[in-house]
Amino acid sequence: MPNSQFLSDLAATVDAQGLLTSAEQLRVYECDGLAAYRQLPLAVVLPTTEQQVIAVLRCCHRHQVAVVARGSGTGLSGGALPVEGGIVLSLTRMNAILNINPLGRSARVQPGVRNAAISEAAASHGLYYAPDPSSQIACSIGGNVAENAGGVHCLKYGLTVNNLLAVRAITSEGELLIAGGEAPDQPGLDLLMALTGSEGLLAVITEITVRLLPKPQVAQVILAAFPTVGAAGTAVANLIGQGIIPAGLELMDQATTRAVESFVQAGYPTDAAAILLCEADGTAEEVRADIEAMSQVLREAGATALRVSCSEAERLTFWAGRKAAFPAAAKLAPDYYCMDGTIPRHRLAEVLDGIAGLAAEHGLACINVFHAGDGNLHPLILFDANEGDQLHRAEALGARILELCVAVGGAITGEHGVGLEKINQMCVQFGEAELRQFQALKAAFDPALLLNPGKAIPSLHRCAEYGRMHVHQGQLPFSNLPRF
Repeated sequence: MPNSQFLSDLAATVDAQGLLTSAEQLRVYECDGLAAYRQLPLAVVLPTTEQQVIAVLRCCHRHQVAVVARGSGTGLSGGALPVEGGIVLSLTRMNAILNINPLGRSARVQPGVRNAAISEAAASHGLYYAPDPSSQIACSIGGNVAENAGGVHCLKYGLTVNNLLAVRAITSEGELLIAGGEAPDQPGLDLLMALTGSEGLLAVITEITVRLLPKPQVAQVILAAFPTVGAAGTAVANLIGQGIIPAGLELMDQATTRAVESFVQAGYPTDAAAILLCEADGTAEEVRADIEAMSQVLREAGATALRVSCSEAERLTFWAGRKAAFPAAAKLAPDYYCMDGTIPRHRLAEVLDGIAGLAAEHGLACINVFHAGDGNLHPLILFDANEGDQLHRAEALGARILELCVAVGGAITGEHGVGLEKINQMCVQFGEAELRQFQALKAAFDPALLLNPGKAIPSLHRCAEYGRMHVHQGQLPFSNLPRF
């Protein structure tokens, strides 16, 4: 059988523990954090070195077998969903921190290193790695690069792409590609930017050099309660409009706050329609001035109560509540579907009203938690997959929410990526000429189209079918809203 020869060749590329083929072993890898979609791969390969990655990719290229690279599997867009007949290339055993350079303020790591582990390793030098996704205790830095992950402190410090210096990557043909470097300005095309957020479609990342930052001397958080979500949204716009850039600026609606409070007892006011977490960091003088300025803006926007963290423990507790929003939502319904869209900040209240209307139209509950400072929404659609057509309705509601984001001048993703989940909405976000350019870039890196096929970039035929479906259902979305 053709597969037997391929698996025999594949086994020669890794050690005895590096190849999984039994159904029980493969079941662990049948999905990522988007568990509604599942597919068993032909095999899972777990290399420990860059040379093994090269050998695996060359073997797959020779046999024309698809490859899905996978980190910790915490992604929420189906980006690591296996392809039928293809393999999963899991990089979790490549988890060494190769070097911490305190003078150059950088760390060189393998892709399987956990996000939080970088800051833990750099702490003794007074340094840390800034991007902090809610899953940072589990998610891997390689996956962060693939998705251009964010986090609660990325308003001030940037996304993954803003904190990278260099990567080593392997093409589908097994060739080494080095992008970026520790010097501030690298010659040639900016391939580092192209690879970051490419969702495993262009190359497999095998080594990453990240920028480290000095730990702020002081950090404090304001917990602000608001009588309406609209007032909280206005406060966000006013803060940014006055040139104040908090280290973190997060919003949770009442349903989320109540779920979180019962889950972690963070001290949130559960009678507020919405709360904002607004952080200042820097020197003691800078933080004092920022807290005073932010407090004034929040009060003027209608905050009914302000509470400033009095200790580092209290500050961490405030953030622990925010980062527990997703697991806390699991107490509200058997299943939830986490969306990820981005909108202009000044359209926040309008879009939240739109989401509430769409949720009612689809007969489902939806709670909201998001990176308010950069307009990155994370509506959580609550449903029960075992009840009737609730999964289908949740998917349809999610699609409409993303299309609403596009209609008001936003985007279908902020940090979770497109993967399989949002591939139809790529047809709404982009036109034919843009999609052809995406396809051309993919083909330049991966001519055989073996890396993560069927993800992120839709075919023009798929978009034509999706457009026809919308016309047939009378769902050309939000055509009455102004576009930017």
